[in-house]
Amino acid sequence: MKFFVNFLSGFRIAAAFAIILTLLIAIYNPAISGAMYWITFILFALGSISDWFDGYLARKYNACSKLGGVLDHIGDKLLVVNTLIMLSIMMPMWYIVVPVIIMIARELYISGLREFLGTQKIEMPVPKARFSMGKIKTTLQMISICAFLLIPTLGTLIDPAAISTTLVRTLFILSYISVSTLWLSLIASVWSATQYTMTFIGHLKKIK
Repeated sequence: MKFFVNFLSGFRIAAAFAIILTLLIAIYNPAISGAMYWITFILFALGSISDWFDGYLARKYNACSKLGGVLDHIGDKLLVVNTLIMLSIMMPMWYIVVPVIIMIARELYISGLREFLGTQKIEMPVPKARFSMGKIKTTLQMISICAFLLIPTLGTLIDPAAISTTLVRTLFILSYISVSTLWLSLIASVWSATQYTMTFIGHLKKIK
């Protein structure tokens, strides 16, 4: 079971880099952009589902391991960050680029805190709280990205000669969902960073 759980994390890592390729092809080769958008959406959706699934299996079958934890962490970050960067390149509007930059900076900031404590032989686990803002942040990010990816994906179904009112309305709703959940994930990201900072300060007081 540990092998399968680690395989799911490895799949997310592979999907994170495959998504860069599929979106680049979609951007520079309009003739097959429709197929590339569909592939991108499917890869990200499967990666998002696997994030929940491997955690569930690891807990249920006691298949947790240090390697699995590292792979899971790397897979989650790469899948989300790589896709967010590509989306901000495709849609360089300030209300997309600004939250993406701040959230990536947050990931680097937390990694820096962990690295420093690592030099002191101290682990910094996820801050204990009733609701894990880190998990909420990741969930909101994945919802936002799925909505963003669905816009060009479903857009390929529009026939100029017979535009579907329902489809156009769906795309309009998706645009609001994608942006609103992106900004909500930004709030959760900053909140989570604050929790990590407080935990870091607590450890810092113990260092002589």
